[in-house]
Amino acid sequence: MPAPRVLITGAGGFTGQHLIAALQARGMTTIALNRHTTGSHLDGEEIVCDICQPQTLAQALAETQPDYVIHLAAISFVAHQQLEAFYQVNLLGTSYLLDALVALPYTPKKIVIASSANVYGNPGMDPIDEDCCPSPINHYAISKLAMEHLVMSWFKRLPLIITRPFNYTGPGQDPRFLIPKLVAHYQRRSPVIELGNTDIRRDFLDIRDVVALYADLLASPVHSEIINLCSGVAVSLDEILAMLNAIAGYTIEVQVNPEFVRDNEIRTLCGNPQKWQQLLGKRPLYSMRETLQWMYQTGLSAAP
Repeated sequence: MPAPRVLITGAGGFTGQHLIAALQARGMTTIALNRHTTGSHLDGEEIVCDICQPQTLAQALAETQPDYVIHLAAISFVAHQQLEAFYQVNLLGTSYLLDALVALPYTPKKIVIASSANVYGNPGMDPIDEDCCPSPINHYAISKLAMEHLVMSWFKRLPLIITRPFNYTGPGQDPRFLIPKLVAHYQRRSPVIELGNTDIRRDFLDIRDVVALYADLLASPVHSEIINLCSGVAVSLDEILAMLNAIAGYTIEVQVNPEFVRDNEIRTLCGNPQKWQQLLGKRPLYSMRETLQWMYQTGLSAAP
């Protein structure tokens, strides 16, 4: 039997690089679909294609004929300056992908669409389960919620799953994000770090756990579901700093820079993992301390 073929959009990003390694370790053939070539996809295939060009995208899918699809391509940095890009990529790009998939002469076995827990906004619920009414507070989250409604309208035509990942991190993540920014300062032995909102708590997963859950979803019979990817444990910024102080062996000075403070910052974001645990089975997860230790020792630029 030939190895299952998995097409990953946005495969050159942080999640995609780790996901490719995890899927290949499970004996799957990966097809990386990127806007620009990266040449760093282990032994898998790579296709250069912009998901916002529907004809090119349809041709790429027709030529590769994947068994599975994991859609990661997105503008994911909340502070991205080009607001229209959130909707062009996150919403319309997904629409073009679904059109291309339904036009194939066969139906893929599973299509996983990555949304975000940012769609919940500040719901005042802790932990947050999938029944919580979304209330997005920034363009990134609004574009992702619009995308979800689009995808749900295709549930009867394609075997789709929508995931809402909460925060996750690991080596290779963009240094603009909080955890790699912190780790980089400690690796440089910086005496001071400037931060924005410090009164935040987040549910963090290790990237190794995230890609394992994506692989498990492909192998499962689950479809037509929205699923939180989370640990159920929220960690404060103060706790993360204390862990890094202990790992690095010194105490960094934190200064609040008003330019980094967001008025609409989500204060607490903690998910309820019960649904994925019921569907896929409980599994041990890496702790925040283990993830930070891995990032500090491995180096931020390290990728599979």
